[in-house]
Amino acid sequence: MTVAVPPTASPVLAPTILDLEASGFGRGSYPIEIGFVEGGGVPFCSLIRPAAGWDHWDEQAQALHGISRELLMQHGRPPEWVAEELNRRLAGQIVYSDSWGHDYSWLSKLFDSAGQLPRFRLEDVRRLLSEEEARRWNAVQQEVRAEAQLRRHRASADAKVLQMTLLRVKQGTPG
Repeated sequence: MTVAVPPTASPVLAPTILDLEASGFGRGSYPIEIGFVEGGGVPFCSLIRPAAGWDHWDEQAQALHGISRELLMQHGRPPEWVAEELNRRLAGQIVYSDSWGHDYSWLSKLFDSAGQLPRFRLEDVRRLLSEEEARRWNAVQQEVRAEAQLRRHRASADAKVLQMTLLRVKQGTPG
């Protein structure tokens, strides 16, 4: 007798979402933390030790993310290591960000400092949204953030909120 085994449903995977924290905004700012969440939910996060010449520091940005320059100097990884790790983990992928303009510039600064080129492509998460989904994005994101009860504003936690928001918006769950 043969037993029919029903096919198992493949889990719905979200795209990889990346987020960066920075020393501030505008000219002279640089990445201080990078985090992403892969499609299957696996997170990665690293503090980035400032490279030579990365001197800009904004106290208001520090108040938002809670990362001090001293913490970066003690626990941050060198830009070369971070760039290599990103390339190793993200090679060939399209990775999405909700702040493409800032994140692209900070990612470029990281890779330039490391003397490397990214082996993945960064795109704006809005490219994945219809007009209706884009209209709902902020409300759904606030709902997801409230449910997650995050105690800190950090790169990998923010990337996870963005990924959960994208999944909820795509599922059509009201926000």
